[in-house]
Amino acid sequence: MFALAGCSADEVMRFGWPEGVTPEARSMTELWSWSVVAALIMGVLVWALTFWTITFHRRKADSPDFPRQTAYNVPLELLYTAVPFLIIAVLFYFTVVVQTKVEKIEDNPGVTVDVTAFQWNWRFAYREVTIDGKKITLERENPYGKQPDIAKLNEEAAKQKEHGHIEVQPERGPNHGRFQEIRDYLKFSEVEIQGSTAEIPVLVLPTNTRIQFDLASADVVHSFYVPQFAFKRDVMPNPKQNHTQNKFQVSEIERTGSFVGRCAEMCGDYHSMMNFEIRAVSPENFSKYIAARQSGQDNATALEAIGEPGVSTSTFPFDTRRTGRTASPVNAEGAN
Repeated sequence: MFALAGCSADEVMRFGWPEGVTPEARSMTELWSWSVVAALIMGVLVWALTFWTITFHRRKADSPDFPRQTAYNVPLELLYTAVPFLIIAVLFYFTVVVQTKVEKIEDNPGVTVDVTAFQWNWRFAYREVTIDGKKITLERENPYGKQPDIAKLNEEAAKQKEHGHIEVQPERGPNHGRFQEIRDYLKFSEVEIQGSTAEIPVLVLPTNTRIQFDLASADVVHSFYVPQFAFKRDVMPNPKQNHTQNKFQVSEIERTGSFVGRCAEMCGDYHSMMNFEIRAVSPENFSKYIAARQSGQDNATALEAIGEPGVSTSTFPFDTRRTGRTASPVNAEGAN
């Protein structure tokens, strides 16, 4: 079957997983592959025991006697208890090892990117980049301003109520209203890429460099997922208040190329169309790209300046405007 499908040994051992482009992805793929192998071995053993029992321990048609019963076989029951426990212990050990590697956060990554998800697209902001061994900070002030001091507002409201200035003053906070227009937790940069209904956002990253992603949502819960990273993480609004770990790192992207990214959390009407692309380039080309962006060039022009396509090559844009699609007379007749 595998030979006819033209699958290589590497593809067969991945059992459907995409080819990873980070060391963390390869570690997770290996854990998944060997877990499946162990499950198949156990499955074959169970199937063999089942068919052996059916074949050799059936009641004979011409005999009124039941086959010999082996209930309360203490050594066998101990074996059945010890072996699954041993299997679980081994799987748990390797899971912890891989999870520790995947969630490792080191100081001073080569690139730090702030990822903002919103319905139904992405904005990427370079907070810090390392160019020729020198770290450059590109973060700029949040245009949304500062979040009001909720405790101070509640204190003032209580004083007003005490002096009879107001009759009812509910406390402000997570359960009693939100300041929707102010999102001080979002990060902004001098160099940003934002997608639209006409353009897939292309995030340019260097190979052989540790990269950190800081995730935040401007509205509902989304999820940052790159199949070639074999990893996804939910993107939450107000990460600090929601007590979520919104940071993760990849130790490096091992090769150049274009890798599609997706939202993996059902976030509304156009969830399935909320794609982005990671464009991995050499560190030298990444330095040229950042310089081009700082000089005022847009994302497409800066990409073309380093010999890369200016638009996404792994996916294509969809019209995600709520008013972007209307039924034509022909479609309406067909629907009728």
